[in-house]
Amino acid sequence: MLQWSVVVPAKRLVAAKTRLTPLTDALGDRLPAGHGGLVLALLADTVAAARESPAVGQVLVVTDEPEAAELVRALGAAVVGDEPDSGLNPALAHGAAQAQRRAPGPVAALSSDLPALRPDELTGALDAAGRVARAFVVDAAGTGTTLLAVRDGELAPRFGPGSAAAHAAGQAVALPGDWPGLRQDVDTPADLHTACWLGVGPRTTRFLEAISRPSR
Repeated sequence: MLQWSVVVPAKRLVAAKTRLTPLTDALGDRLPAGHGGLVLALLADTVAAARESPAVGQVLVVTDEPEAAELVRALGAAVVGDEPDSGLNPALAHGAAQAQRRAPGPVAALSSDLPALRPDELTGALDAAGRVARAFVVDAAGTGTTLLAVRDGELAPRFGPGSAAAHAAGQAVALPGDWPGLRQDVDTPADLHTACWLGVGPRTTRFLEAISRPSR
């Protein structure tokens, strides 16, 4: 089995998951650790699932957020700063280059907001990706990308609006596997609801349990 380097981006908390702020603002005092608590919960469950996949040799998180860096290091991931500081795709390209210097081989970019991700899903997707030069996994909405995997060469990420079409135009193959947790990223309260229906990881579960308690 190929051993993949998986690169995960993590924005600063003040700029992350802004479309979830209507939910977190409404929770008020019931929200543990503020909006950032939810962002970190999503990140933690994503990184933990990736670390548990036997197809993953290393997880490298690209971030300038101290709380995120501390969290993922405790989960066994490596951290590099976002030296380009020019947006998501430059950060991922930088992280991929750093990962390949540490462990030459195939590299993948993984979204940081996949709380329902299962290690076996990621293993299956990376196994399928290893049979082609470039591959990606389309998100549940059908237009975005949750995983971009490159067996040889540079990552060349094209994340952002319409990234599924952009990655396909860049000669990446859309993988057809049944991986609901891998496809379900969380950008909106509705996405979080769907992820919960699939079953989220322990950190997000604890977060949701905390907000479900009656306020005093």
